[in-house]
Amino acid sequence: TVLHAKKLALFHKKTARSDENIMRLFTVASVATVFVWKEVGAFTSTRPSIPSRSLTQCDATLEGRTIKGEFKPINNFILVKKAEAKDQTEGGILLSGKAKIVKTEGQVISVGPGKTHPDSGKVLEIPVAPGESVVYGKYDGTEIDYNGKPHTLIRDDDILVKFSGDELSIDTVDVVRDNVLVKVNTKEEETTGGILIAKSSSRESKPSTGEVVKVGPGRMASDGTMMPMDVEVGDMVKFRDFAGNEVEIAGEDFSVVNVADILAKF
Repeated sequence: TVLHAKKLALFHKKTARSDENIMRLFTVASVATVFVWKEVGAFTSTRPSIPSRSLTQCDATLEGRTIKGEFKPINNFILVKKAEAKDQTEGGILLSGKAKIVKTEGQVISVGPGKTHPDSGKVLEIPVAPGESVVYGKYDGTEIDYNGKPHTLIRDDDILVKFSGDELSIDTVDVVRDNVLVKVNTKEEETTGGILIAKSSSRESKPSTGEVVKVGPGRMASDGTMMPMDVEVGDMVKFRDFAGNEVEIAGEDFSVVNVADILAKF
């Protein structure tokens, strides 16, 4: 009986120790769990949020399809947002549909890096910058629909004149490369005997004489330097028939002529 009592007391003592160890393990595990939960909570609370992508931030549309990234011209191409069609004449007559006057001008949105000189390999920089406006030839460029608006991709060689501001005027206009802007002579022709010749009776050709009002910076030589122009503002010039590109500025007729097409000055 005494031996049985001793064994029973020893059993209870071991059981108490086991229970005590279990409680200790449970306490340590609980503390570790709380610590880990706190650490994870601190990490997730300080993690930067990822902004949601939207069409206005990251995407654009080209011909009605969503594209990724920036739409940027290459080589000597220029992306131009076309000016809205004119729906009223100078006399106030309203136009509609196909009768609207479509302008071949617009604002430069982005430009390519430029083309390289065929001999030296130097890059010929684009002569316009985003934000400026340009006038180009009627049949020049490739029309596209970009972000739901009509745009045109033109080459830098297609630019007739560039201008700043909203309106094309003689004060805001300028020419590029080795081009000159000539105010053409459109007066009625007169014979040596003083007889006026009607325009319809004269030889069918565009005006080919006039006064130089703007001069471009020149053309780049093979070594990268700009070649000087042979004419200056105020010169009267004679250029090849049909060589100039007509531009109307503030109701007056002008012609953009390459200096290589000028025959003489006086």
